[in-house]
Amino acid sequence: DAVVVPGGFSYGDYLRVGAIARFAPAMERVREFADSGGPVLGICNGFQVLCEAGMLPGALLPNEDLRFLCRQVGLEVVSTASAWTSACEPGDRLSIPVKHTTGRYFAPPELLERLEGEGLVILRYAAGENPNGSLNDIAGVRNERGNVAGLMPHPEHAVDPLTGSEDGLRLFESAARSLAAA
Repeated sequence: DAVVVPGGFSYGDYLRVGAIARFAPAMERVREFADSGGPVLGICNGFQVLCEAGMLPGALLPNEDLRFLCRQVGLEVVSTASAWTSACEPGDRLSIPVKHTTGRYFAPPELLERLEGEGLVILRYAAGENPNGSLNDIAGVRNERGNVAGLMPHPEHAVDPLTGSEDGLRLFESAARSLAAA
């Protein structure tokens, strides 16, 4: 019913993160599923793969300090016009961990302006919590239809109080509600 392209290290990320994985035969099916309106979420390396495949705008670059980071960060929900944030409210604050070396969101000025103007930014790092230097504190974006989204933080690691937060469940609840309404 939904596709989640998970985090990890696809093909060792030897060339550029996600650059080789975008050619994997499975990605043809993911694109077909998304084109038919199916909800697709890219988490961390999955977000990188979706950007490399042209399914999401922008690119992910190495963190400003060029180091791997792993810590809980605060996020702000910017847009609920996504299958993955529809159960949230704009302005909601979520606590979800990041775990990456290449997670700095980048888009050229004209694309960045379009993303902001068309409401394609769905999540931002909360004020003072941008861990990697992402432009405009962007932590997650969506496609024009709202069915494909990507984010660097790991919502699947924020599903129980024992892991530091259960805020990640809000994204998966959003998808479940979207599917139930369809």
